[in-house]
Amino acid sequence: MDGHGARVEQQESTNDAKSHKFLRSRGISELIMPHLLNLYGSRATASDFDIYAPNATYDDPLMRAQGVKQIKSAFYSVPKIFSESRIVEYTVEENTIAPGKVEVLIDNKQHYKIFGKAVDIASLIKLDIEEGKIVCHEDWWNKKPLKNRDTVKLPLVGRLAEITRRGSMMVTHVLMRFGKDPTS
Repeated sequence: MDGHGARVEQQESTNDAKSHKFLRSRGISELIMPHLLNLYGSRATASDFDIYAPNATYDDPLMRAQGVKQIKSAFYSVPKIFSESRIVEYTVEENTIAPGKVEVLIDNKQHYKIFGKAVDIASLIKLDIEEGKIVCHEDWWNKKPLKNRDTVKLPLVGRLAEITRRGSMMVTHVLMRFGKDPTS
């Protein structure tokens, strides 16, 4: 296998073929996953954001962040909203697109608790990585592509969705002190 389409399960197997596949697929996703688990698990530290390029973007159905400081605001806000958050299951597929460019797809189940109620979301996290840094991070809830001017029938509706996500991000960014790392 040349690294195209390699899959990594959350737990390693003692099965030789599967272990071989796991070892062969070790790559950028192996380095990034611990940081992503921290981000989604409400235990992010400043160093967890070193996986992003300075002008990286982050998109989910609620917000669109541009740059590391806004991405920090997005993830630092998670424990303010949810009493629990974490990725509970995942598989990883890593595809080499070109030299220095990798696409990582993380098929996962996210667990949240808000107002005492458990919420589970099936998600697809799509990462575009260049020279070892994430340049684009998309979180597709229910594995549906994000609504934007390219993915909806009426471009105006998609543009409105983009503007709403940017506005939500700006409010979050202000409330989270412009991506300032917590002191504790």
